[in-house]
Amino acid sequence: EDREWIIVGGEEETTNNRMELTAVIEALGFVDKECIIYTDSQWTLKCAKGEWKRKVNLDLWKRFDEVSKGKTIEWNWVKAHNGDEYNELVDKLAREEAKNMKNLKCCK
Repeated sequence: EDREWIIVGGEEETTNNRMELTAVIEALGFVDKECIIYTDSQWTLKCAKGEWKRKVNLDLWKRFDEVSKGKTIEWNWVKAHNGDEYNELVDKLAREEAKNMKNLKCCK
């Protein structure tokens, strides 16, 4: 509907892969039936499409399967740090959120 949502968040003691997959899961919560997902994560893309075996983060893959059920997803890989407007934006937001999480941890 010509709307753009920007949602950020983070977790302490996590990995890049977990955050990449969590972002997809959260985004799918806003989608009714079909969507296009752009990612610079080959791991997320290949595991989601069933091209690679899911060996880790099985709790998140279970959630992914639940939220993606009945939805048509078109997957597009975007090369990171290559000037793509949205890839650069999400990279900046992710770095800022990681810094915020680090600051929260040091101040506890």
